[in-house]
Amino acid sequence: MVLAFPCNQFGRQEPDSEAVIKKYVTENFGVTFPMMSKVEVNGPNVHPVFSYMKNQGDGAEFSADIEWNFVKFVVNRDGEVVKRMASAFDRTALEDVIESYL
Repeated sequence: MVLAFPCNQFGRQEPDSEAVIKKYVTENFGVTFPMMSKVEVNGPNVHPVFSYMKNQGDGAEFSADIEWNFVKFVVNRDGEVVKRMASAFDRTALEDVIESYL
């Protein structure tokens, strides 16, 4: 399952309300997956989901702050973070990673 968490910490790209953001991505990109509440992913008000995901897995890439919008975390069926992918990515690579855990 894909979950999206809007965040306004990167260039203030998500200043709108959650309802406006959901309407925009649904109408313009055909998004059908759940849109969660707007959260902070870095800093003192980091949402617990992102605090958890950034502190799982091996290597510095998991614990580092999220550098930009659209960072992706792959979580396996046991709730373990198994992959973190940067904003820029090859869609095929993401699909391959997800399929490897199905």
